[in-house]
Amino acid sequence: ESHTMSGPTKSIVNTAGFDPRFPNVNQTKSCWQNYVDYNKCIDVKGEDYAPCKKFLKAVQSLCPDEWVNNWNDSKDNGVNPSIHD
Repeated sequence: ESHTMSGPTKSIVNTAGFDPRFPNVNQTKSCWQNYVDYNKCIDVKGEDYAPCKKFLKAVQSLCPDEWVNNWNDSKDNGVNPSIHD
């Protein structure tokens, strides 16, 4: 909750929902898989395709920014193992 001159306001925080493929507390595998799935999705359907945004939200929620930045740098250099044909 934050405050403005007109009074308190509520913030809504959306996080990734439960993924039965990754039931454990450690979400590292889920982070990576959602990153891979997002990139596959946008390669096929484009960044504006709404269902791809589900994967992006999960990545933003589960993955440390440093990891995503490193993976993006690797992908841009053609060395990321998630690159697909």
